[in-house]
Amino acid sequence: MSKMDEKMAAYEASMAKINVTPDKDLLQKVAKGLGPSIYNNDSNKVACSDKSELERVVKNFCMKKLGMTDQEKAMEAVQAVCKQYTERSKHRAVFYYLLTKHLGMESHYA
Repeated sequence: MSKMDEKMAAYEASMAKINVTPDKDLLQKVAKGLGPSIYNNDSNKVACSDKSELERVVKNFCMKKLGMTDQEKAMEAVQAVCKQYTERSKHRAVFYYLLTKHLGMESHYA
């Protein structure tokens, strides 16, 4: 099993705990888009309790990657995903996947 396959299995298990069945193709594209950061124990997690972390998600993912222009709407979406993804250790790839789905912006990974 490759490292990416191991990560995908961990992501799917994490999503099963919150009763979400992932679109595996989209999840893999989101994970690949994160590059080697998914293998770093610190950068592969999102801390919903850290306001600066959430602002970085809005700026670097929602605004830059997804092309959003409404920063307030992006932060509302991030907060909604924080409420949905209740795992203590939030995988960045899963968080970004849920955020992409919440915003209906799957086409950015087409």
